[in-house]
Amino acid sequence: MKTVWENVAFFERLVADYAGSKYAVAVDSCSNALFLSIMYNHSKIPPWNKEKEVPCYRRWNRGLPRINVPKRTYISVPMMAINCGHRIKFTNDKWEGIYKLEFTPNQDIRFQPLNVVDGAQRFTEGMYEKGSLHCLSFHSKKILSIGRGGMILTDSSRACRWLKAARHDGRGSIYYNDLAEKIPPQMVGWHMYMTPEEAIRGIEQFYKLPKKNPDSGKSSDYKVDLSKLAVFHPHAQ
Repeated sequence: MKTVWENVAFFERLVADYAGSKYAVAVDSCSNALFLSIMYNHSKIPPWNKEKEVPCYRRWNRGLPRINVPKRTYISVPMMAINCGHRIKFTNDKWEGIYKLEFTPNQDIRFQPLNVVDGAQRFTEGMYEKGSLHCLSFHSKKILSIGRGGMILTDSSRACRWLKAARHDGRGSIYYNDLAEKIPPQMVGWHMYMTPEEAIRGIEQFYKLPKKNPDSGKSSDYKVDLSKLAVFHPHAQ
């Protein structure tokens, strides 16, 4: 092993193969996995940076479509949507293990379908929802528990490149922390990467788990109706 960061890449490959996706991008939490997945949708809006494979980030502060969020889920989910610049619409959807974040119908045609999956309560063989950005949680209460951490599953090489740059300050690789002049940032990114220590714990726990695992949570486990919280009223329909 040339560097401790190879543990992160190894953990990503383990989970991708297990889940049934082509790629996996490790991050520091499921909440930030959702944030980056929503922001990736923004990156697909023109104008493009045609000189680079990874598009430049452009923030649209107005006209963003509303995102449907179950009113029974973890509180950070609607907050991540709001932090991405979206208004939200709470739904009565009941779910077990996973659910999709989707745009409210009849929204801006510039945006392709969101197709982001919150899979925080599921970790089992073949779990990947094809064509989605499928977000996982490795929180202490989850099935694969390392204390903190998350991951994004995808079949898109373009999404994988963008997400890997976005999670690590806009740099295309986590291996080159001190080579900013030789490997400059490709975009304005965020500081949301998984550490090698977390990845090592993830690898250790992965080999202790059975291939098939029951879901660890469902909508009825969340006793607070998020739509009734005043903090969300200015951002909800």
